[in-house]
Amino acid sequence: MSNFKTGIDFAKEQDENDTLSCYRNQFHIPKDKQGNDMIYLCGNSLGLQPKATKDYINQELEDWANLGVEGHTHAKNPWLGYHEFLTDSMAKVVGAKPIEVVVMNTLTANLHFMMVSFYKPTIERYKIIIEADAFPSDKYAVESQLRHHGYDDKEGLLLWKAREGEELLRYEDLEAILKEHGDDVALVMIGGVNYYTGQFFDLKRITELGHKHGCMVGFDCAHGAGNVELNLHDSGADFAVWCTYKYLNSGPGSLGGCFVHERHAHNKRLNRFTGWWSHNKETRFKMRDEFDAIPGAEGWQLSNPPILSMAAIKASLDIFEEIGMKKLNEKSRALTAYFEFLLKQVGDDSIRIITPENPDERGCQLSIQVKNADRSLHDKLTDAGVISDWREPDVIRCAPIPLYNSYQDVYHMVERLKNILE
Repeated sequence: MSNFKTGIDFAKEQDENDTLSCYRNQFHIPKDKQGNDMIYLCGNSLGLQPKATKDYINQELEDWANLGVEGHTHAKNPWLGYHEFLTDSMAKVVGAKPIEVVVMNTLTANLHFMMVSFYKPTIERYKIIIEADAFPSDKYAVESQLRHHGYDDKEGLLLWKAREGEELLRYEDLEAILKEHGDDVALVMIGGVNYYTGQFFDLKRITELGHKHGCMVGFDCAHGAGNVELNLHDSGADFAVWCTYKYLNSGPGSLGGCFVHERHAHNKRLNRFTGWWSHNKETRFKMRDEFDAIPGAEGWQLSNPPILSMAAIKASLDIFEEIGMKKLNEKSRALTAYFEFLLKQVGDDSIRIITPENPDERGCQLSIQVKNADRSLHDKLTDAGVISDWREPDVIRCAPIPLYNSYQDVYHMVERLKNILE
């Protein structure tokens, strides 16, 4: 959509015509001291709470109170297989088959578990490629895997860097790294959407490139799940991990998700850390049987599911199931493009958007670089009723979430930013 207009009337008109605008009322919107809705553009750090979440969790608390241990089999949503209630919806969110997806553990723990299976270093091939400005936890995780296997964590890590004076990564540079070092690389592990710039990578292109050079390929989709159409199955990636507390609105520190491509589903020879919840469901409670891995992503579980966290995930996923990623993505593109349009109308040379302009190369996050700014700019925005996210040295990350943000949110945010800069 390119026929945007300045002025609040246009924003109001877009909200009136938005078929998803009613979903805003299904979320708790933080309020300022006067009781007015804040402009919440920080769902890329922590998604807002669906109003239904309390009921979903209370259901499990009631069943625990009334049934005790019997809740495992007799709760309204029996706890024994609770994670299975999430599988189909989560698979649709990330573009995978149900056998390829499981909700378990937390993000970086899942990354380690995946690397146990898919980072298989040898004397000749042990290096790992990661983007230079990856989320720190990813970098720390892969460095620790190198050390764990006895390799130098600096020499063994190859960084896909942006060129001098640029923020966005170029595929030609990744190709050059693999052309030079491909025979040394065991794993390519990239953030599907970069947390800082908001650049959404072509997962299929990266996977095909890595596989061409004999590497395993995995993605951290923390900033992609619930934000963009990941199409993980079609990408061909060996594995992916993500959290659910950002775009998937499951609450602070909630569980993560794992994708393992179906070509690995029945490979019981793959090295993995195991626990009783990855064991054959039919014989799990016989207790004394030898380990027998469940086919698919479920075979990477260790422990029985934490029900209260999963209940919060279910509350959010039921909304995603109702709408579908296609409709969410359509609104996201329009809302983000409108946000971009308004920022460009500010007419202040100190403002620069470092997120890609191409809507196929980004989600809803726009990373706004403000020349000579420091955190005081972010603090002034907060005082003006805008909750955004500051990243050093000079970037404000804003994510207009299609589930609960409006065109008027975006309009008022830009107006308040303009007033602060003036």
